[in-house]
This record gives sequence, structure tokens and C-alpha cells, in this order.
Amino acid sequence: MTAPSAAPRYEQLADDIEAAVRRGVFAAGERIPSVRRASVQHGVSIKTVVHAYALLESRGVIESRPQSGFFVKARPVARNGSPARAEGAARGTAQGSSQGEKGRRAGAEKVPMEPAPNAAPAPVDVSRLVLSTLRSIVAQDAVPLGSPYPDPALFPWRRINQYANAIARRHAGWNLIDDLPPGNPELIRQIARRYAENGADVDPEEIVITVGATEAINLSLQAVAKPGDTVVVESPTYYAMLHAIERLGMRAIEVSTHPDTGIDLDALERVLARKKVAACMVMPNFQNPLGFRMPEANLRRLVALAEAHDLPVIENDVYQELYFGPTRPSSLKQFDTRGLVLHCASFSKSLSASYRIGWALPGRYRAQVEKLKFLNTLTTPSVPQVALADYLRHDGYDRHLRRLRRFYREQARLMRAMIERFFPAGTRTTDPQGGYVLWVELPPRVDSMRLYRAALAQGITIGPGYMFSMRNDFHHYIRLNYSYPWTAQTEAALKTLGELVARMA
Repeated sequence: MTAPSAAPRYEQLADDIEAAVRRGVFAAGERIPSVRRASVQHGVSIKTVVHAYALLESRGVIESRPQSGFFVKARPVARNGSPARAEGAARGTAQGSSQGEKGRRAGAEKVPMEPAPNAAPAPVDVSRLVLSTLRSIVAQDAVPLGSPYPDPALFPWRRINQYANAIARRHAGWNLIDDLPPGNPELIRQIARRYAENGADVDPEEIVITVGATEAINLSLQAVAKPGDTVVVESPTYYAMLHAIERLGMRAIEVSTHPDTGIDLDALERVLARKKVAACMVMPNFQNPLGFRMPEANLRRLVALAEAHDLPVIENDVYQELYFGPTRPSSLKQFDTRGLVLHCASFSKSLSASYRIGWALPGRYRAQVEKLKFLNTLTTPSVPQVALADYLRHDGYDRHLRRLRRFYREQARLMRAMIERFFPAGTRTTDPQGGYVLWVELPPRVDSMRLYRAALAQGITIGPGYMFSMRNDFHHYIRLNYSYPWTAQTEAALKTLGELVARMA
């Protein structure tokens, strides 16, 4: 993220776009976002964008084509006095609903966070439970309400496979060196362009391609902490975060996380004042399992806390494209000026789960993450990288995403309505603002592991709350997946699940 400037806003915008062109985010001959779209992306008036584009035309950076829009000129003219951006500088600097916890009865209170998590570091051991749960989901021919994965039928996998097959035929003797970190240059450029089109200033030089977001998270944690160190996590948190801590022999402190606003920043500040913490791991956007969108004021405050304590923050933004609102949400990365945010994301939840392509924007830790990528897994396969780059360049990713978001939004509404209809009094749900999972609080006497086993016997899978914490704080919570099309089988499964809950309650 660029530093604040006293220059007029249109000039700052022009400088940012020109810098993106110089870095290769927008290639010669490519169209840049329309005036109206740029206005929405950057949060400025149409008049400001018009002035910025006129300035860029005068500099020889872009050109206007009647009835077509604005395009990058074949050879942008370098000008004196443009903002200084040293090559590779991004290696050391970063880029910068009401809760709706409506119970099944009107006026129900928001879902509480159960016993407040302790602020004492604890060893982590959740992998066995998660592995056994995932195996049962795969092994059983069951209704996949407990699956952590989106329905693959929603993705354009045939088209992507066509690109992959064509690439494999063209490059039968692929050279391993083409796979080396940081990754395929065209895919990196397409990722950077995606951020730029959504109003985020990202330098392609900072991006490291990984095998999914899980590897990005593991590499990021390994880059900033060592075995025995203490890491702060949300509570509840996505179990992949706990897996990373467990795998590296670290300890965790859970901080209560509100289902509307995210991690309790007051509690986090108290922890940081009393404990030596190596890193903080969060999911600010559409957190799994709560589904909230962290308010921008909270994002800014979290980054300020990180800067005050020189604390690395690992941001899992894997659901960034699956928003239900009109615009893509901000990320911690956009407010980070000191390179402390290690931003992790992937295409696994929005485009192709099978190809496992993710990336990290590790800020000041970029060189270490690239080195660890090389030492840990050597490469990320090239064919999937190039296939996704081709799809992003030639096909309608935005059209696909619009359909996907509409579908998920309607599915979330439908599943909440069915839970209200079939589950007993005392059941409450979150109101996701994006993603495809729903967090459900059951009556306190219901044990989610007992429910998990009873449901599995009926051909239904669920995600028991035990997986999302190191302790038993969420023993009467479950996570449900609503990405699969609604069928009579799905409705029957929810009805059966509600009956099981009623018996246990």
C-alpha cells in the first residue's frame, strides 16, 4: 500500500496505475478497468477517475479507444518525477449485519462464544479428530453437510482441463526449472492484476505461488516463528490454522472471536501486553466457520496493533472472492505499510479445488517464504499454473464468480430457513456474509461428537465443533456446508438431523 500523500486524489490514483503498468500488472495493449468500475474499486468519484485517466493519457501511459475503453500503450513513456519504486522493494514492504445470529425465535440473542478461552499457551492436537472426520466424509456415501470443500460441480473444471491438456501436448518435455519459485510469471501477473482490478495495490514481485493456501499458511508460519513459540488464533478458528501450529511444534493462545466483528481486539491487546507472541493467525473475511466480514475499522486497528508490537499477522483470505455484498471486502494487507501482514489465498474455493494453486504475499518475509517453499516442496507443478493463467486471461472469471456468489447467497438463506423449520428451540445460526459454511449452535445438552456419529449412521455428515478449538469450548456447535445444490435428499437429511438434535436435547 502506498504511503499517504498530499497530492490530489486523482494524481495519486494515476501514480498507482502507472506504477502497476511499470511492474507488469497491466501489460501493453491490455484494457484497464472502465471509469465506472475504477470508481467503485478505488472508492473515488467518477470525476476523479476521469481526471486520473486524462493525466495518464498525457503521460503516454494509456490511450483511449472509441467505444472500447482505455488501454495500456505499447511502450509507456517513463517520466521524471514519478514516484520512486525500487525494483523488488515489495520484497521488504507490504501492500498495502447486524450479527444476524438470529435464533429460530424472533428476538433471540446473538450466538455466544461459550466459555471465554484462556489466555494461556497450550499444545495443539486436533489433527487426529479432523483426519478421522474427513475420512468418514470421503468413505461414506453420505450427504456432505460436513464437507469442508465446495461442490466441484460449480467450477468450470472442463474448460480448465482443456487448457491443461493443450499445454501438456505443447510441452511434452517440461523443464523442472520452469516450476521453481516464485512460480509461473503469467499466473503471478494475473493474480496481481486481479488485486489491482479490485482496488488493491499489489506488486507482482511479492507473490509466491504455493500448493494451495494451506502451504502458503504453513510457509508463512514457518518464516516468522519457531518450535516452542506461541501463536495467537481466533476461537473458534479454521482447523488448518491449528494444524500448521501443531505440525511446527508451536503453542497456541485462543482469543474469543465475535460472530459479527471478528477477533476480540481488546482481548488480543491484553494478551500482547502480557505474553510473548511470535505471530497472530486470522481470517478477517468470511471466516470458517463463522462467516463474518471484519469491519474496516477493526482491520485498521488490528494492523496498528501488529505495528505497535512488531507482530507478524498471517491473514488467510481464501474466501476473498465469495462475498455476498456489492463489493469485494478490504483485507489486512491493504492497510499494512511495514510488511508485517503475510497474506495467503488460493483458487481452491472459487475456481478449481483439484488444482491446488494458492499464493502468499509475505511482505518483509518474502525472501524467507520463497526459500522455505524451495526447501519444503521444491516446486508447484507448472501445468496447473499455466492452465489457470490461461483461464484468467481468456475466460469469464467474473461471470463465473457472479453466478457462484448468487448461488451461495441463496443456499445460505435456504439452509437457515430449513434449520429454523426442522431444529428444536434453542438452536441458533450465524448469518454468513460470504463463503459456503454455516455455524450452528445447538441446545447445550447436545454433544456434537455424539451427534456426528448418530448422523453418520443415517448417511449424513456434519462438522463437529470440537474441530475448531483446542478444548471443548464448542461441544454443542456444528458446521454445515451449503455449497451443494438443494435436493429432496438434502432436505430429508436436515429434517433427520433436526430430529436427532431434538432427541439429544
